[in-house]
Amino acid sequence: WRAALRPGTRVAFLETMSNPTLEVIDVAAVAELAHAAGATLVADNVFPTPVFQRCLPLGADVVVYSATKHIDGQGRCLGGVVLGRREFIRGPLETFLKHTGGALSPFNAWVMLKGLETLDLRCRAQAATAQALAERLEGHPALSRVIYPGLPSHPQAALAARQMETGGTMLAIELAGGKPAAFRFLDALELILISNNLGDAKSLVTHPATTTHQRLTAEQRAALGIGDGLVRLSMGLEDPEDLFADISHALAAAISGK
Repeated sequence: WRAALRPGTRVAFLETMSNPTLEVIDVAAVAELAHAAGATLVADNVFPTPVFQRCLPLGADVVVYSATKHIDGQGRCLGGVVLGRREFIRGPLETFLKHTGGALSPFNAWVMLKGLETLDLRCRAQAATAQALAERLEGHPALSRVIYPGLPSHPQAALAARQMETGGTMLAIELAGGKPAAFRFLDALELILISNNLGDAKSLVTHPATTTHQRLTAEQRAALGIGDGLVRLSMGLEDPEDLFADISHALAAAISGK
């Protein structure tokens, strides 16, 4: 970040937790660097959710959410949220939205507001499941790694503990057998649904190398740590034991090749 910022930099943008490798960014440190360069820091805080991490107190100037994810929480509507100081929201942002039409319909806004009523309860239950499953899956013979910010093995575990309330609702696993094993795993799942969405009440899974990040070259994906065996999981509200049984069954299928 220090090397990338220039005196003329106007805006710095980050995902507070990267998709899909769950790298945690030190928001306060980046905010200090951005402000020293005269830049506005925009933070995409979707993965940690507003329940587990507040970015404005950490120094971000603008915080954005895909409300399609945890805020809706049931895969019903598309929407987004932009947060910031009143002078920014009622000034340049409101003017931009009025002139471009980038605003929610009343119905979608109502759905999102209803979703906010249960956001805290849903996210806490989902995060507890993600933590429990990550702990139980770590060291599985079919996996080369389990990525979850709440695990001591996570490279930014100390930062996550300082900056976030929990490790969040997302985890990633990398199957040692690469893409063939990952596809066998996905095909064998019965309870967890294949979808590029996340933050839903239902548990969801996706293969980033062939979906969300398929437009990147193999070299670019490798540089980002997105291997062909990497699978991203968004934990839902199902019984954790049922989810563990589903994942265990699918991992056994990935190992056996059947």
